[in-house]
Amino acid sequence: MSLNLAQLRAFVAVVEAGGFGAAAPALGISQSAVSHAVAALERTVGRPVIRRDGATSRPTAFGMRLLDHARTAVAAAEAITGLAAEAAGGPSGTIRLGTVSTVCLGLLPRLLAGWRAEFPAVSVRVFEGDDDEVADWLAARTVEAAILVDPPRTTGVQVGSDEFHALLPADHPLAAEPVIDAADLADDPFLLSLGGCEPHVEEVHRRAGVPLRPTHRVRELSTLVAMVRAGLGVSVVPGLAAAMLDEGLVLVPLRQRLHRRLILTGPLDRPWHPAVTALVESV
Repeated sequence: MSLNLAQLRAFVAVVEAGGFGAAAPALGISQSAVSHAVAALERTVGRPVIRRDGATSRPTAFGMRLLDHARTAVAAAEAITGLAAEAAGGPSGTIRLGTVSTVCLGLLPRLLAGWRAEFPAVSVRVFEGDDDEVADWLAARTVEAAILVDPPRTTGVQVGSDEFHALLPADHPLAAEPVIDAADLADDPFLLSLGGCEPHVEEVHRRAGVPLRPTHRVRELSTLVAMVRAGLGVSVVPGLAAAMLDEGLVLVPLRQRLHRRLILTGPLDRPWHPAVTALVESV
């Protein structure tokens, strides 16, 4: 059996992109070349690794067993390449970075601009997900780095901290107050974001001594913002959500002050890609 990294890299890219056509740009090769690489892998291992269902492509049962090993092999090869580049004069390579939507909007643009200027040979690809998804991606080797929200343990660096605020329509009776109590929102329909902020919002209500009884549970933060703008309720969101707001919405500080830490880190259970180390150290 003779495996090669090009085959494994193509297989991983197809799984992560969801199809051969979507994987091609990420690999910098044609769709036909991606198909040939995966077909060669299937001939080598003697069984299908990708199930082609119309426009989508998913790993077979055997492909799922192979995936973690393939990711490990590809990541190790990229890390070795990165070490060689670092020794030759600086970090290089492509780093997949996972984080949550509010960080993507309110914090990440500044970080990306700084990294691009300091490390021109490093390309950072951003993957946006919920708090738990991002942590799972890092553990599963789907990403090489992540900005995690209040991780229980980490070896990274804090890149930011923000405080939870009440999100209100600009014409709400409390919109002009310098600070409000979470209990003051009890008479309004409450919209709860399901993007990972639930524990923080629950803690705010616990400190206010009022039960959390959401009228709506909303997964996408952009949908929640649109609903508040339409007058369908109020919410409690991280301060970084300010990047999404217009003149029709306001963030009002809460008397129950609650912060969250934003930590840039690599995986806990394996060596970091040299470029990840460089990004963390630069912060």
